[in-house]
Amino acid sequence: MKKLTLFAAVTSLTILAGCSEEHGSTQCTQAPQSEWLNANDFQAQLLNSGYKINEFKVTGGNCYEIYGFEADGTKVEIYFNPTDGSIVKREEE
Repeated sequence: MKKLTLFAAVTSLTILAGCSEEHGSTQCTQAPQSEWLNANDFQAQLLNSGYKINEFKVTGGNCYEIYGFEADGTKVEIYFNPTDGSIVKREEE
């Protein structure tokens, strides 16, 4: 019985270790950065489209990510594919 309990505990810890934040993060592209849209130009394009950007960053999953507001005032967090500007994930806050 102790072996079964130990086995279950070890298995659970192994599974949890594999579920780190990095593994669960949004992945946008595997393309090299040389193929990405210019970050400054992309931000300018978003601003011209009516977005208000509070924070812009590159994530560990190779995304351009913004925290800010859409033109209608909706507070959002959006992950963009940096190779073509498409939305990969969008969350309203």
